[in-house]
Amino acid sequence: MMDERKSLLYALMDGDQQAFRSIIDLYGKDLYHLALGYVRLREVAEEIVEDVFIEVWNGRHCLDTVREFKSWLLVLVRNRAISYLRQCRHNDDISIEEIEEFHLPVIKSPDHDLISEEEICAINRAIASLPPKCKEVFLLAKIERIPYKEIAGMLGISVKTIDVHISRAIDRIALILNKSR
Repeated sequence: MMDERKSLLYALMDGDQQAFRSIIDLYGKDLYHLALGYVRLREVAEEIVEDVFIEVWNGRHCLDTVREFKSWLLVLVRNRAISYLRQCRHNDDISIEEIEEFHLPVIKSPDHDLISEEEICAINRAIASLPPKCKEVFLLAKIERIPYKEIAGMLGISVKTIDVHISRAIDRIALILNKSR
């Protein structure tokens, strides 16, 4: 699987449009859900993802400098979503802590009947209450399912620190959810 993804990237760097379409198919849905979690508007989330893919196509000749492609894409989407939120507030001095909270989009899944929308809202509130760095690490690890080692590289922290953040996040979320019952 990893070799297949690398060959897609090499084909993309050579200008192969079919490889580009395959990359969009491979990563587009995850990027869309991440953007939607920040901006909460489908059209804006779609536009953010489109802009990121345009940036990828235009910069395809330099992709060999990207070490973790999916992580890089997620960071691009996150940064564009934050930029959009900043523009909405007309304030470029906004910090990550001030940005409207990330919300898990409500997605119909096979286990949808097991988790009600009320429970999803409670989970979102619990995640929103996490300290900013802890929340960021939790979202990357548990929602985006990025390996700890990649997150460590993205954020410039150790894998042990990621373990600590995840442990604290899970404990705090469980505590909040147990109180709400």
